[in-house]
Amino acid sequence: MIPTVGRLEVLGRVLDRLERQGPEVDQLEVVVVHPETADLSAVARTAPDRAYTLRLLHSQRANASSQRNIGWRSVSAPLVLFIGDDTLPSVGFIRAHLDAHAQQPRPEVGVLGRIMWSGDSPVTPFMRWLEHGIQFDYRGLAAGGDAGWWRFYTANVSVKRAMLERVGGFDEDRFPFLYEDLDLAARMSRLGFRLTYEPSACVEHDHPQTLAGWRQRVRRIAVAERRFCERYPQAKPYFYDLFSDALAAPPARRRRARLAAMVPPGMPWLGPRVWASFDLWHRQQLAPEFLAAWRAAEGEAHS
Repeated sequence: MIPTVGRLEVLGRVLDRLERQGPEVDQLEVVVVHPETADLSAVARTAPDRAYTLRLLHSQRANASSQRNIGWRSVSAPLVLFIGDDTLPSVGFIRAHLDAHAQQPRPEVGVLGRIMWSGDSPVTPFMRWLEHGIQFDYRGLAAGGDAGWWRFYTANVSVKRAMLERVGGFDEDRFPFLYEDLDLAARMSRLGFRLTYEPSACVEHDHPQTLAGWRQRVRRIAVAERRFCERYPQAKPYFYDLFSDALAAPPARRRRARLAAMVPPGMPWLGPRVWASFDLWHRQQLAPEFLAAWRAAEGEAHS
């Protein structure tokens, strides 16, 4: 199931990659859901020529939660696999998800696949930094082990349809985009949901990221995280604490942070120091945007 905003070039590559999945391909039903404003006519023309069934649906609500709900509810398959319109599946990706579910057939078990940056674009130090608890976090995970429901990344995750039905799917009103996957996973966890990690189910994320883009993104993250913590008072405000701690620290040395492009994290002595500065400097750059949006959302809630 693929929600899209109309990124036709990379979406076409995602659909091409799905055709290379091996003997399982003719059993696939791929559903792409787009907002009414998106023109997917070029994609529609390729549908009859695909080795799998490809259906294009639209959502009147232009948000990821609505699109995913329309997608999974439109099929009757017992397994639902969520990927993005910018995540390119590796060969054997579908087989890896299927095998993991065959080993864990209970409806309470989902499967998290690996998300890596695409080699088609330069991977910057900033993008590497995002892998460590900002956009994704695979640190400490072992194949077949428990990933924790809080790593329910809808860029590459599969779940039994029965579990989605039990919780009613994504919350389109409270969490239209950002934290919608965490909210769904939190509600499933109350019913015993567990997420297992399968690194061989791999996708390449073809979506270069920049600090400027994340200055805008963290404002939306702040609103979503605050709303999530209101719904789940026991939840720790991860980003709020991360950015608040950064501003409480002395200013990071930008000169040292710039060395991250030349110094790998594992370099003895120098690597950890450079990357610690890189981490703090970037958190301090994003913190004002995040905390301003958090305070604004707090003010609106109390008004």
